[in-house]
Formats: sequence, C-alpha cells, structure tokens
Amino acid sequence: MKVKNICCIGAGYVGGPTMSVIAQKCHEIKVTVVDINEERIAQWNDKNTDLLPIYEPGLAEVVEEARGRNLFFSTDVDGAIDEADMIFISVNTPTKTYGIGKGMAADLKYIELCARQIARVAKSDKIVVEKSTLPVRTAAALKSILHYTGNGVNFHILSNPEFLAEGTAIQDLLEGDRVLIGGERDTQESRDAMQALVDVYAHWMKPDQILTTNVWSSELSKLTANAFLAQRVSSINAMSELCEVTDADVSEVARAVGTDSRIGPKFLKASVGFGGSCFQKDILNLVYIAKSYGLKEVADYWEQVIIMNDHQKRRFARNIVQTLFNTVSGKKIAFLGWAFKKDTNDTRESAAIYVADDLLEEKAEIAVFDPKVKPHQMQTDLNFLNTRSQDENAEMLTATDNYYDACKDAHAIAVLTEWDEFKDYDWKKIYDNMRKPAFVFDGRNILNGEDLEKIGFIYRGIGK
Repeated sequence: MKVKNICCIGAGYVGGPTMSVIAQKCHEIKVTVVDINEERIAQWNDKNTDLLPIYEPGLAEVVEEARGRNLFFSTDVDGAIDEADMIFISVNTPTKTYGIGKGMAADLKYIELCARQIARVAKSDKIVVEKSTLPVRTAAALKSILHYTGNGVNFHILSNPEFLAEGTAIQDLLEGDRVLIGGERDTQESRDAMQALVDVYAHWMKPDQILTTNVWSSELSKLTANAFLAQRVSSINAMSELCEVTDADVSEVARAVGTDSRIGPKFLKASVGFGGSCFQKDILNLVYIAKSYGLKEVADYWEQVIIMNDHQKRRFARNIVQTLFNTVSGKKIAFLGWAFKKDTNDTRESAAIYVADDLLEEKAEIAVFDPKVKPHQMQTDLNFLNTRSQDENAEMLTATDNYYDACKDAHAIAVLTEWDEFKDYDWKKIYDNMRKPAFVFDGRNILNGEDLEKIGFIYRGIGK
C-alpha cells in the first residue's frame, strides 16, 4: 500500500506536531490536519508562527518549512477524509465526568464520532490509525463501527500511540526511542497496512526503532508507559516527605538511587506533583479497566500513584499556610509558573491549579506570572473546578506579564513551574520589594536555596 494522502482529525498537542514532522520528512505525502475548531485552524495557518495555538520548542520552524508545500490545516473534515489513504484519529479522550466510570474511565464519544464520520464519508479503502490514548480493545469498537455502518469500504485499524513529552515533543518525534505500531496480522492486507505506516516512519527512524505488535499490546503499552513514569514521580515525592522529617535531602537520595544502573536517574526529581494531559488520565483509565475485570489489587496499586500525587499538592499548599504563621488570609502569594511543566503553554492538570485553589480557600490573594500561559487560561482552569464563583476567582487571582510586578509586596513566592528563566531573575531586587519576612517555596527545587538565604529569604524546597 502506497500512502499519498494523510488526514489527521484533531489539531491539538499530538496531531499538530506529529503531522508537521511527518510532512517535513515525507515530501511526497500530502498531510492535512483538520479540526472543527475554526479559531485553532486559523492560528495554525497564521503567517506569524509565534501565534501558533501550541508552544513547543522547534515546532514553529517545522511548520514554517512544510506548511503550504505538503502540510495543510483545514476545517473541511469531510474533504480530507475522502481524499486520504491513511487517517489518524487524534482527538481528545478526557476522563468521563458522568455516568458509568465517572472520574476514571476514558470518554470515547469523540472517538466514536470520528469513526462514524469516516464511515459516512469514505468511498475508498482506508487505513485508520488510533493516535489518541485509548483503553485496551478500543480498536474492536472502531472496527465494528466502521465495518457495519460503512459503505462497503475496507478499513484497516492500526494503533500508533504517541510517546511525546511536552516541551520536547519535536525532539521526541525526530529522535525518539521508538515508534510503536499495533495491528492485526491475520491477512496479507492487514500486514500491508502495518507496513504502510512503518514506511512512513522509516523516512527518518531506524528499522530497529519501529516496533510492531498486536493491536491490544500497542494500546496497553501507552497506558503502561505513562503509569510507570508517574509511579517514579510519586515514589520520589513520597520519599521527599520522609526526607523533610528526617533531615535527609531528597536530591541527594535521588542521586544516590539514580546511579544504580537498574534504576537510572530519570523521573526521580521531587516536586509539587506531576500534571499534564496524560499521566493522571491514563492511570485512572488503567484503574478503571482493572476494576472492570475484577482485578481489585491491581487497581488499588495504580490508584495509589494518584493518591500520592494529590497528597503532594495539598501538602505543598498546607506548608505555605503553616509557615506563614497559620494564615494566608489577605496575604499576597506570588506564583511563578502556571503551566504543568516548562517549555509548554499546556496547563492541563497543572499542580498550580490545585495549589491555587487550596490557597484561595484560605482567602489568599494570588498573583501569577507565567512566560507562556495567557491570563484567561488561568481563570478557565480555576473555574473548571467549580469551587467558587467566577467573579471570586477573578478578584482573588490576577495574572501579570512581569515577574517583578507579581512578586512586589508579596509575603511569599511559590515556584510551580521549572522555567529556566526563573533562576536568572534579580532576586535581590525581588527581596527588597517584598513583605518581610520574605518566603520562597520552591515546588520544583530549581533555585539555589543557599544564595537566596544569603539575600535574606526564608527558603523552603521539596524534600529538604
């Protein structure tokens, strides 16, 4: 099977960067990214690449090179489906907020809507690729919808989960550890469909980096990878609390443990907690799947990773209140960072949201500076929790476009995102214009505590 036209449904954090790199590397393939969100597509098509809907280092350059040549962004979903040989489904699969599985199971309504639209429009054989993170055996549901509501068209369902870390997504796409492709192998046509996707990635990936499995293993591998990584974060965060009460230093413990070749140093950095669109959602999904099969012990094991992460965020907020003489009512707390990690404007499940919510419950006044997150996004994140009225949130939390203004007259500073620029700020100037005693709560352990204490700050890191 020779792929000449690719359609990707969903112009978000996965679809946009992934298709941009495919277009950059595969000049002979026309790649069209479609979305019903007209504003988002307009941003992808904006000549000013600084206005792309996603901030990702290196993304603007890739888009600029390929856009208009063989990379296109459009709201004509039906047209792109009709033209495509291969269709990537890259739409959101949020955690359900209603019904059976509420709070744990993945909401697959957008996936099903995509499948039904493909079935309605397609007039020729298609390879359909699951790119969204999905629970095990979703491919079976896709296959059923496509085969029984289609137009006599042959569909081949493949699983191709993404393993991208926001902030390094372009690097992960270009120099990733592996590409995983799952599919059926029972017929020659099925094997040919898998090979067609292998051939796309083979434009820049080495053969031994392209792994093929059955479709069920591929779907489960994505959930497992994120669960293992999140587990490491929760493990070191659990030890950080023990370090604080025993006068150990979690950074030293992590370094000692990480030099063990069986363990390694990655994802052993203590923090205020993990966030992002994947870790919590995927673990909850895994927990729900285990419970649905009656695997209580398996479900309990993985659920503890989430419990520990929630505890770490609450503990960070509680420490601020207790250190500030057991009250933050009417006190200004400056937040440095709102994104869930550096080098992205993504705020989904960011620890900052939940720390802010807890402090607002204590009547604190919060001023936020983040280099990439827009003020309206911060308000949207808080309002989504539905803890208080939108007017209250807008009054008690404000955003500034200058770190100095956020910190001026503050009683304390909380570092919630590990932006590198925070290390280079004029901390003496910040200190001189804060209320005294001046506190720094470093939720990412990125600042030099000794230097800050020499200036006059009272410094509190995680696990120290």
